[in-house]
Amino acid sequence: MKIKLFVLTFYFLSSISVLQAQEVIPISKSEVLNKVSEDNTSIKISEQEFIEARADYRQTNAVYLPNITASHTGIATTNPLMAFGSKLNQGILTQNDFNPALLNDPSQVESFATKFEIQQPLINLDGMYQRKAAKSKMEAMALKTERTSDYLAFEVDKAYMQLQLAYKGVDVLQQAFNAANANKKLADNSFKQGYLQRADVLNVEVRVTEVLNQLQTAKSNVQNASNYLSFLMNDDAYVVYIPSDSLTISVSNMQNKTISENRSDIKAMQLATNAYEALNKADKMAFMPRLNAFGSYELYDDKIFQGDANGYLFGAQLSWDLFQGSKRIGKAQKSKAEFEKSQLEYSQYVSQSNLELNKARRAYVDAENKLRLTSLSLKQSEESLRIRTNRFKEGLEKTSDLLTAETQFAQKQLEYYQTIFEYNYAQAYLEFLTKD
Repeated sequence: MKIKLFVLTFYFLSSISVLQAQEVIPISKSEVLNKVSEDNTSIKISEQEFIEARADYRQTNAVYLPNITASHTGIATTNPLMAFGSKLNQGILTQNDFNPALLNDPSQVESFATKFEIQQPLINLDGMYQRKAAKSKMEAMALKTERTSDYLAFEVDKAYMQLQLAYKGVDVLQQAFNAANANKKLADNSFKQGYLQRADVLNVEVRVTEVLNQLQTAKSNVQNASNYLSFLMNDDAYVVYIPSDSLTISVSNMQNKTISENRSDIKAMQLATNAYEALNKADKMAFMPRLNAFGSYELYDDKIFQGDANGYLFGAQLSWDLFQGSKRIGKAQKSKAEFEKSQLEYSQYVSQSNLELNKARRAYVDAENKLRLTSLSLKQSEESLRIRTNRFKEGLEKTSDLLTAETQFAQKQLEYYQTIFEYNYAQAYLEFLTKD
């Protein structure tokens, strides 16, 4: 048993030395928040989604702005109609060109035309509603980005508390390990003097081994919590962090906290519903006519990039797609269903948020009550351990009773710090749910 205990102790000390060999960096929660806001991948993805939605919205400027094109075309033809028209556009027709023989069998004619065209939408009702839908989507994506930032701030708060809790676990178990070693020395001395049996010494050695295993797990928890902070900060160094401040009870006013319709994700859901409504109206407006103005200015010559002759054209067009099979009818029905579905999803989301708030309130009250009980229980177990330790030194206490008291005290310490974490987490989650 002693050999096994020596091997475990050597292994544990080796693992600690490896951990200590890693770079340990102090870090505050504000530093984590700053790095997350600058480098977190989820925020960057959300920002790109907003840029994408903004680009879609800017495309709808075509509903109001003109479409302008320019072209330069060169042809060579012996087609009678095209040859006569090309000469007419160039302004080079002569009396001889009206000779029937030349009209019917013209020689090759070269023509180069430079053309500037403009198309200006005047009335496009479905396009206007599509633009409105794109704007609602863009605003919804901006709010989604805001809510993503809020969520990551909450996630940082939780992750930082987990790191604090991990270090508390290491501290508690390190103290338990030191106490177990001290008790082992007392047990060894008592055994040599004949006051204890070999079974009692073995029980103490088992306790030392158990604490060693628990302490190793606690060290791993520190590394896991540090790695998660690195992930949130998009840092691939994965060093071991140590919090600048310790885990303490956070106090804030949680009374009369309610879900606000101004919360960014709820507003985003409402804007998404508005977008579906606008798209449905756009599909209905597709049955209405469109009015567009158009114009062109043209330059003609028989040489490339010249323009001795010119002309212009302008006008307006009222167009009306009277029937496209049942395509537009089906599209309007689909967009109406999507709009009504989005309304139901919005109501469900608000209801679910209120359900989550009620659950979070109960969790906060439970954590508050548990905190009072664990605090009292910790004091009682500490006093019990003190008494039993003193009696054990005097040979008045059983080894098993001392080990039980020692184990219970370590458990109550860990339970107390875990309850602080749960209490602080409940507060942070309530604040996240009720944030405007």
